[in-house]
Amino acid sequence: MTSPSPDLNVARRAEELRRSAQETVDVLVIGGGITGVGVALDAASRGLSVTLLEADDLAFGTSRFSSKLVHGGLRYLATGDIATAKESAFERHLLMTIIAPHLIRPLGQLLPFAPGVTARQRAAGIAGMGMGDLLRMRARTPRKALPAPRLVSARTANALVPALNPRGLRGGMLSYDGQLVDDARLVVTVARTAAGLGARILTRVRALELHGGGAKAEDALTGERLEIRARSVINATGVWAGTLDESITVRPSRGTHIVLDAADLGHPSAALTIPHEGSISRYVFALPQVNGRVIVGLTDEDAPGPVPRVAVPTEGEITFLLSNLNRMLSVPIRRDQVRGAFAGLRPLVDSGADSTADISRRHLVAVSESGFVNVLGGKLTTYRRMAEDAVDLASSTGALGAPPSRTASLRLVDSAVIPTSGAASPAELTRAEIEFAVRAEGAMTVDDILDRRSRVGLVAVDRVRATATAEAVLAETLAQLS
Repeated sequence: MTSPSPDLNVARRAEELRRSAQETVDVLVIGGGITGVGVALDAASRGLSVTLLEADDLAFGTSRFSSKLVHGGLRYLATGDIATAKESAFERHLLMTIIAPHLIRPLGQLLPFAPGVTARQRAAGIAGMGMGDLLRMRARTPRKALPAPRLVSARTANALVPALNPRGLRGGMLSYDGQLVDDARLVVTVARTAAGLGARILTRVRALELHGGGAKAEDALTGERLEIRARSVINATGVWAGTLDESITVRPSRGTHIVLDAADLGHPSAALTIPHEGSISRYVFALPQVNGRVIVGLTDEDAPGPVPRVAVPTEGEITFLLSNLNRMLSVPIRRDQVRGAFAGLRPLVDSGADSTADISRRHLVAVSESGFVNVLGGKLTTYRRMAEDAVDLASSTGALGAPPSRTASLRLVDSAVIPTSGAASPAELTRAEIEFAVRAEGAMTVDDILDRRSRVGLVAVDRVRATATAEAVLAETLAQLS
């Protein structure tokens, strides 16, 4: 029997949508972010039949707005959340060594011993990075994947981050963590891996109502209503989970980043780690990207009220990030040098804490009164474990008889096309990349291509330059698929 292809496109969507309306599957997953596609992959890899519904596009929500780090939980060590730190370090180990080594690279992170970084913050940073390395050893992550932390001289610190102000600089502490090539690409790759195991990945199909035996849904392209039947249902919609289960209280937290040209910071080769004034557990990071950009983040702000389709950074958050960054630089970055900004909403489970920064990042997996499973909270690094727990619970409550999870040893598929838009010109997007996005990665619109299959859209002027080519190749490729 021929194995299913991992390729996602409009032709496959049409056929699988038709079949999904006629058949009953083992697991119905709602949500196409990292948690949802992780659930689909976990279930499909156990031999269960799976349908996933996503109201918009893969990685449309929070999953594309992270810091793009697969991190070992240094912040959780600082706040005493040892369990979350251990889980993060173990999941990082799996991602970097088995699951997705082709999507992750080690990234140096420099804590500068500079004016504005107190002795207490320096000591806490050294201790925390040392403890983080103990967690790395406990997880058995090799030095090749994550080099040892070490003290560096002022000269080395300036070589790593040339924009650092040399006045008063006394060296620094250099540690390493994992950095994704791109967070949205991880989501798409997990979805393609699930599709290669037979999962139906249906974007632009909105779940209107959930129950233990399936969901009422609507094809967003045609307006057609349909009933999807399943033996178990898993709600993995993140900050939108409460719209499908009123008993859930989600407390969204907005995390904002700004986008800078790497040249404005002297093309740093390590991330700059800047403690918040007076804090030993909260930081602003200036993170070099593979596409000639640096992203600086992030904030942690309560975001009450209705959940927006796409979160918008506030001017106050942009100012906050710039002011913290500029405390460390010899030449401050001006507001007009900010090339773009983006914000995501963390789906935190409301614990009654005074601040969202104090809410645990442990995930919640529970059965709703209506009989479906909710999974939310957590973070990108631990998506695999969240998915495993959700499928375990769905299997037991739905009497699916599924075998144990095997995603800890399952490598994600490779892409046939290696993106080149990360080269010297961030706006460059090749015809091959666009065609691959449409033929194999499920892209259906220009926004899918520019905002999620690539990150060209993060900078407005780059989007303008790339739009005409993306429109032309998209139309041509869709016509060939129809």
